[in-house]
Amino acid sequence: MDEPILTNDERTAINSGRWFSSLSPSLRHDILRCAFVKRFKDDELICARGEAPEEWIACAKGAVRVSSTSISGKQITLTYVEPGIWFGDVAIFDGDRRTHDAYAHGSTSILCVAKADFKKILANHVELYEALLRLHARRIRQLYGLVEDLNTLPLRARLAKQLLHLVRSYGVPSLSDAAEMRIGLHLAQEELAQLLGASRQRVNQELKAMERDNAIRIEPGGLVIRNRDALMRVIESED
Repeated sequence: MDEPILTNDERTAINSGRWFSSLSPSLRHDILRCAFVKRFKDDELICARGEAPEEWIACAKGAVRVSSTSISGKQITLTYVEPGIWFGDVAIFDGDRRTHDAYAHGSTSILCVAKADFKKILANHVELYEALLRLHARRIRQLYGLVEDLNTLPLRARLAKQLLHLVRSYGVPSLSDAAEMRIGLHLAQEELAQLLGASRQRVNQELKAMERDNAIRIEPGGLVIRNRDALMRVIESED
């Protein structure tokens, strides 16, 4: 039976989120007071494209894979929502349907606020409007940055950026070497390639080149970042 409340680790992930932690204590309290937990197994559907938005959501554990389906029927991963990140508010604001599918990536917990409660909190906390504007502005900046990178940076630099982002969000110390960090989010090379808008074969070639340069190590269980500075140099060489 699922636990109806957040575990200590899940609560820590929510409370330490950059955006959520910037809110006033009273606003955080009111959000958490009416929130409820849902837990999903790997690859379970959380919400589907075309559905009416009923909940404002935060990832508390694992990851949420946001995807769309191409004309040919192929599922394409757009991003992964990490613990501490809130999403789903845009569809509540504009009253339109959800634009993408969201799946659990690994064992995943989400914290949900029902649409009616979300609107009550907005009515009682004007602060939340400004906070959500900041959140949306950050999303727009990130989106523009991704589009710019896609059009101006070669694949190796985009891959280096993505690996640094993943290790910041999901890095865990390597058991074999304390100076190394393992990316805890398990991604197949095809999934990593989709994030970069490239083929799996090209991403595989770049990963092997980075491994030869001792920047990373490719293991059956995932990727280990051996030298962050080497990845930074790849990016800076293209600026």
